[in-house]
Amino acid sequence: MQKVFERPKSLNDRPFHYCPGCGHGIVHRMIAEAIDELGLQDRTVFISPVGCSVFAYWYFETDNVQAAHGRAPAVGTGLKRANPDSIVISYQGDGDLASSGTAEIIHAAARGENFTVIFINNAIYGMTGGQMAPTTLVGQATSTSPYGRDPKFAGYPIHISEMLATLKAPRYIERTSLNNVANLSRTKRAIKKALDMQNKGEGFTFVEVLAPCPTNWGLDPNESIDWMESNMMPEYPLGVYRDVKTAEVKS
Repeated sequence: MQKVFERPKSLNDRPFHYCPGCGHGIVHRMIAEAIDELGLQDRTVFISPVGCSVFAYWYFETDNVQAAHGRAPAVGTGLKRANPDSIVISYQGDGDLASSGTAEIIHAAARGENFTVIFINNAIYGMTGGQMAPTTLVGQATSTSPYGRDPKFAGYPIHISEMLATLKAPRYIERTSLNNVANLSRTKRAIKKALDMQNKGEGFTFVEVLAPCPTNWGLDPNESIDWMESNMMPEYPLGVYRDVKTAEVKS
């Protein structure tokens, strides 16, 4: 008997516009599945700021608010405080969150705002032409660092999960990856856990997802997974960086 895999009801049937091998579509489905499994669709507000996911409102059958570049945590703060019963999801890329929105994410986490951030880290600016991002690896070539990132000129990559884990207020911070089936499952569980904790009013939750960007890396989808495993994952170790319930903090 043939099994049919249907989209979650929180996603519509519109085909994704993302490049082949991109991780955004995978994470979109995971978020939608988690929303539906927890019964949160009617209360969810999805924030899609500037970046490849700027058109997320095309796909999610939830309320949606657009935010200026980097400002999604500030928008999320206002939405959640104005309507505490809503489920607020701030979906951000590394150029958006780790560059333009550094102040917003740090202070929202420091305040312990009760919303969830899904942070897609592909070590590059995706939508605007493949420029160097705060997460770009040392030696990684981009359109603005054609000879590779030089730490003497541009500094070292910023580790967002580790940085936020130094704050007292965040409740749950985990870094996952999309490189294999086991880590796909871990990513889905992390997203669902973060949303469940928000639903229970437990505070700020943050899931960082290492994802491929084959187009701007100049690789095919299979090569991009290999590159992610060989280069990104040693720089950005996977794991739980804060989970207040289990008193686990990874330094």
